[in-house]
Amino acid sequence: MSASRRPPARARRVYRGRAFDVLRARVAAPRGGAPLLREIVRHGPSVVIVARDAGGRVLFERQWRAAVGETLWELPAGGVEPGESPLAAARRELAEETGYSARRWRRLGRFYSSPGFLDEELHVFLAARLAPGRARPEADEAIRLRWLAPAQYRRLRRAGRLRDAKSLAALALLGDSR
Repeated sequence: MSASRRPPARARRVYRGRAFDVLRARVAAPRGGAPLLREIVRHGPSVVIVARDAGGRVLFERQWRAAVGETLWELPAGGVEPGESPLAAARRELAEETGYSARRWRRLGRFYSSPGFLDEELHVFLAARLAPGRARPEADEAIRLRWLAPAQYRRLRRAGRLRDAKSLAALALLGDSR
């Protein structure tokens, strides 16, 4: 759990997992209403990387996701380790998942993935001036890489085949940064 985010005063942990905790909390309702009972998923911060080559193509990953039972198009992403800065995490995740390193990094923004029940904050970075290397994915990651031009990933989005929220939000932030 992030040190900057404190659980509500009347919260108890009902589940502790490897990647997240679940709290059951009584929270004050807005405008003095009756207290509300909420389940809150506590998840540390994460990063999303828009790795773009000199020609404007963006590096995507294809990987199977057990939660939805589908193989999805996604941007490289991962968790921020305790004591690690979001930029350091972005550098590490890009290298681990894709083998690429970048000589130029720019922060595009940050957002909450699903603030109705989850406190995960995602930090989005643009990685440029890329150099290839050897990927070191985790044992449970079967990642296939593919470079897509903007017209290609926009076509995927319009066809409903690009459905990963963090990737959609990161690409929107990329578009806003121009």
